[in-house]
Amino acid sequence: MLFGSVSLAARIERAEARLMADAATACERRRPGAGAFAVPLAGGVATFAGPGAPMNKVAGLGFGGPLDEGELEAVEKAYAERACPVQVELCCLAAPSIGALLTRRGYALQGFENELGRPLPLESAPAQAEGIVVSPSPADELPAWLDVVVTGFASPDTQGVPSHEQHPRETAETAIGDMAAVPGFRRYLARRDGVPAGGASMHLGDGVAQLCGAATLPEHRRRGVQTALLAARLEVAGREGCDVAVVTTLPGSKSQENAQRHGFELLYTRAVLVRPA
Repeated sequence: MLFGSVSLAARIERAEARLMADAATACERRRPGAGAFAVPLAGGVATFAGPGAPMNKVAGLGFGGPLDEGELEAVEKAYAERACPVQVELCCLAAPSIGALLTRRGYALQGFENELGRPLPLESAPAQAEGIVVSPSPADELPAWLDVVVTGFASPDTQGVPSHEQHPRETAETAIGDMAAVPGFRRYLARRDGVPAGGASMHLGDGVAQLCGAATLPEHRRRGVQTALLAARLEVAGREGCDVAVVTTLPGSKSQENAQRHGFELLYTRAVLVRPA
């Protein structure tokens, strides 16, 4: 059993904060003058990567000392200058004082997300469906990979609690392109009978394999594409020395059900707290 301890949560939250910071840096590199920033905050990071970007959030708070209210106010000002609400994704194992401080400052609960994990390496690989081949996606294949992933995300499964966020296709393409430009970010494309059917990604660091998202085109769902993408990434992560793989899902979603079917366990929940722009 993988236990969701404070120390494990701290390691996972640090990995998430680093990934968000690297994504904001990639945004600034790809689009100079977009106003991107990555500001350290109470062991986590506050990031902005352009209007409407899903990376516009505060991640990893509560595992690196107390939250200084003056530093938080400076971050709030930076978001306000960009007409952007402040979204904090707060782990339930973080310092309890942070939630109280955010509430006093006008942050409201918008929803929750679950962090699931499983130990690595795999003892045995999941059975693969016939006709599905997963391979790393090279740089010259980025447009095709991006189209598959964005199209898949645009038609989500409706099981479970609906997301509090909706992103237009152009915004999603830009954001996922920024993530794909992060050093060490790995892309995978699944083909079913030779035809692109799904795409996924992964980021490795500090022994943590972050499964950053996987999407299957609607016409190829329920055919084993997600299982194949998951197995391929877990095999690589275990071979390269990671001892834990994690995935973030909406509560009760099909993604959570699929992850639990393949050995992932609920480690902790994050509260999504938002202060309007």
